[in-house]
Amino acid sequence: MTSALTRNNVQVSGHGRQPMLFAHGYGCDQNMWRFITPAFADDYRIVLFDHVGHGRSDASFFDREKYGSLEGYADDVLEICRELDLTDVIFVGHSVSAMIGALAAAKEPERFSRLVMIGPSPCYINDGDYVGGFKREDIEGLLDFLDSNHLGWSSTMAPVIMGNPDRPELGEELANSFCRTDPEIAKHFARTTFLSDNRADLARVGTPSLVLQCSQDVIAPESVGRYVSQNLPDSTFVQMKATGHCPNLSAPDETIAAIRAFLRDSASSKTAA
Repeated sequence: MTSALTRNNVQVSGHGRQPMLFAHGYGCDQNMWRFITPAFADDYRIVLFDHVGHGRSDASFFDREKYGSLEGYADDVLEICRELDLTDVIFVGHSVSAMIGALAAAKEPERFSRLVMIGPSPCYINDGDYVGGFKREDIEGLLDFLDSNHLGWSSTMAPVIMGNPDRPELGEELANSFCRTDPEIAKHFARTTFLSDNRADLARVGTPSLVLQCSQDVIAPESVGRYVSQNLPDSTFVQMKATGHCPNLSAPDETIAAIRAFLRDSASSKTAA
């Protein structure tokens, strides 16, 4: 049986004991955390990995049925935690991985001490009073475009998702990352991501959580971030000055400061209790 550590290209570093597990977003890999993790390496055990089909993971383990819901990705996170015997985990998830972490924490809450959710969305499609940011036909159009032209979709959508048009190199990096992802896996993961609805799962997450909300985020608008925070039992909402959907690349210093403040404040409140 192949180890989850091999399957997901798990890399462990850092000098601390408490683990910080970083999970990348759609079409990316663990390299997207390179500006964030050095700030925590002295005090924490840094655990990085690639979702199956991304980065240097073993794509032969991609299973359309397993990864037809975000639960399949959450199960991978839990497998990694079990193999490394991780407890008291601070999980840092970007974009779709924020919800993957929430599902993992709901399933095995004893493993997780904190959740950091960067640009989370439990549902991308508008539904009645819920504003997810997209009409269903918009999502279907995006997915049809991706199905017909993976490279074209990547080069068109990456700068829009990244934002920060004054720094085109950021959009180019994201586009290159999208283009490196296996096209069939990218299409499948996009459908799993954009058609998911995990709103009902938020109430199951008892882990103290930080919701980091970017400004002018076309993928996860402010209404979504506030919805996530309001529906988590124990959450802190932070509106960032950073724009776009990837502050781990575009605004690492602000991202680091927000995470540090949350960990410090939540630790002190835990001590006081």
